[in-house]
Amino acid sequence: MSATAAFGGDRRPRPAAAGPAAAVPGAVPDAGVVLAGIAAGLPPVGLEDAAELLSRVDRKYLVPAPVMAHLAARLGERFSVLRIGTRRQFRYSSTYFDTPDLLTFRQHRQGRRRRFKIRVRTYLDGGGRWLEVKLNGARGGTDKHRIPYDAGPAGALNAEALDFVSDTLLGKLCVRPPETLRAVLSTDYRRVTLIDGPGEARLTCDTGLVCRDGRRIAAARPDHVLVESKSRNGAALADTILRDLGVRPISVSKYCLGVAMLRRAGANPWHQVLHRYFAAGVQQSPATIVTQWSVANAKSEHHDGS
Repeated sequence: MSATAAFGGDRRPRPAAAGPAAAVPGAVPDAGVVLAGIAAGLPPVGLEDAAELLSRVDRKYLVPAPVMAHLAARLGERFSVLRIGTRRQFRYSSTYFDTPDLLTFRQHRQGRRRRFKIRVRTYLDGGGRWLEVKLNGARGGTDKHRIPYDAGPAGALNAEALDFVSDTLLGKLCVRPPETLRAVLSTDYRRVTLIDGPGEARLTCDTGLVCRDGRRIAAARPDHVLVESKSRNGAALADTILRDLGVRPISVSKYCLGVAMLRRAGANPWHQVLHRYFAAGVQQSPATIVTQWSVANAKSEHHDGS
């Protein structure tokens, strides 16, 4: 098994929650600012006290900013917010690896229950860099396996990484590892993590998503939150509340959205999500995105209080 890098260096736009909507009629609500306000009002929990749910049931939702505020109000103080240092909102950058014919993308598009996803995730505000292999089993659960990757390149898999991928796929999913893996897509975004008291469930709330494939770049709408409900049994309180609020789960991932958006690679299952989440399907130039993130980062830092 070999791997090739598709992106060079760490020159990337920093993901950010953009600034507040102008106080004029019809202004678009900014999901990043809404989340910053929610996070500021919740009791904090440190990383050392937040139990990880590496084996869980995941459900994803695309939530408009006003609905996110209603969800937080109904959750009340049952949840705490992850805080590291003074921060409650964190920047993430992930590079996803796939085969030349996009095997992992096609498995998800075809609805295969047994599938996998390989990425290198960098926690830009602390937390290092990790190689992660996510496995979806026949029963619908998700298992995440990872190793530290601080010494490895974000855009490539070294020999140790390839061995870990091979051992995980063979040992945990009983599938043969691909012969060739290469960097296909990178994503940047900001995340707020809400954790329930007993540690049985958590919500990851992502805004400011930018997808890049080395040639093209696209930014998601600023007025929606990509929410992932993670629980041990798939019956989290947040799932019930979102259903009551009229929000239904979607079967999609940032990787699949990015590939479908930038490569027009058979996006039929996610046509409605792409239409809602990306601004009229417009692909913007890297220079435009970098400028937007420079402004948005400054505004988000102000509202995050960090």
